[in-house]
Amino acid sequence: MQFSPDRPVYFVNPDYRPTTGAQKPVIDPATLETVGTIAAASDGEIDAALTTATAAQAAWKKLDAKSRAKHLHAVANAIEAADFTRCAELMVREMGKPYPEAIGEIANCAPIFRYYAEMARDEAGKVAGTTQAGSFQYARYEPYGVSVHIMPYNFPILLMCWTVAASLAAGNACVIKPAEATTLSTLDYMTVFRSLPEGLVSCLPGGAATAQALIGSDRTHTVAFTGSVAAGKAVAVACAERMKPCVIEAGGSDPLIISQHAPLDVAAAGSVTAAFHLTGQVCT
Repeated sequence: MQFSPDRPVYFVNPDYRPTTGAQKPVIDPATLETVGTIAAASDGEIDAALTTATAAQAAWKKLDAKSRAKHLHAVANAIEAADFTRCAELMVREMGKPYPEAIGEIANCAPIFRYYAEMARDEAGKVAGTTQAGSFQYARYEPYGVSVHIMPYNFPILLMCWTVAASLAAGNACVIKPAEATTLSTLDYMTVFRSLPEGLVSCLPGGAATAQALIGSDRTHTVAFTGSVAAGKAVAVACAERMKPCVIEAGGSDPLIISQHAPLDVAAAGSVTAAFHLTGQVCT
């Protein structure tokens, strides 16, 4: 099944599957035109995706780092070869990002997969010096299992690739919960993962209830979240209740101090960009 913005779907690599959840139109806020239709994945669809992810991860973790690196380089190759015009246009119409920024974000994710492909080759473990005669210490890294990726709307593809590439390189399966505001563009991007083993990457549309179901499942083992402070706190609490490790990047706005010795033209340009890039909807 091919992706179409007009058909509500979810993704379990390598297939798009129709979802049976309540449908919701996606409206272009600038023109009030309908961009497409989305629907939250049902409980049964979430269960099916997790079942497939669990089976895929069991085989994926047994691959050596060099073999996993080859798979990640194949994803990077797919990104470099793809035409992301429609994906970028969907992002523009969903959340208002200017087209040059949208296509730039989408098309420049290949180096992320290449970076983690090579990082993983050197992170097999380490041996420490002896502390007593006849013994030695070593650290061996093991994947968590199935990782959940709850993504924001402001950089929906770039930030997804950062966490997904790292998780795959470490031997995990990935279940992506896209931001509701950028579900269509995220789903459209999923084709770059088709060279990976079946079921290793999934994308399940939905809101807070979908995120809660994924975090609460005993078949998920770690969570990566990027979003608001309030939502980040909720994710942290939910993970803590289950002793489930999580990585949280919450929204923030940093102070800026310009000293009397700073070049004012550089400082002014940097201040304006930091304050108003993406109409201020960015962590700077």
